Amino acid sequence: MNAKLTTTQAAILKAAADRPDGNIEPLPTNLRGGARTAVIDGLLARGLIAESEGSHLLTDAGYAAVGKRSRIPKDVRKLDAPDALTRSEPIPHTLRPGTKLAAIIDAMRNPGGATIAQMMAGTGWQAHSVRGAISGMVRKRLGYEVITEKGADGQRAYRIA
Repeated sequence: MNAKLTTTQAAILKAAADRPDGNIEPLPTNLRGGARTAVIDGLLARGLIAESEGSHLLTDAGYAAVGKRSRIPKDVRKLDAPDALTRSEPIPHTLRPGTKLAAIIDAMRNPGGATIAQMMAGTGWQAHSVRGAISGMVRKRLGYEVITEKGADGQRAYRIA
């Protein structure tokens, strides 16, 4: 075993070496906060663990530090994500009729559009919620082009192009 390892680091490496995937998680329950970060940083700096997809796995040097050999064959490669999960086209979102979001979209489809006050009355939402729905759901998620225009009365109207 490497003499430069602390007892905590050695315990973590031994436990990880006994796991089939070589993951250091779960760490001891008494290791929290800054101590946890310091231990992981120390193991990373020595090259005993490597970060992989949000987890920390033992390297060959990590296995050697505790006198063990890696159980994972070197010719095994991680599989790519299934084709169904890696789509280049966005998944179309459907809009359920009768919902408050549908009411907002219907109001904005009027030729003159709709003001925030009109959409608030139709949904019962507060102004910030209506604006958030327009920005987050209507524009970003559903992909509608929303046009805002200030009328002669000074009221801003929102409409879908």
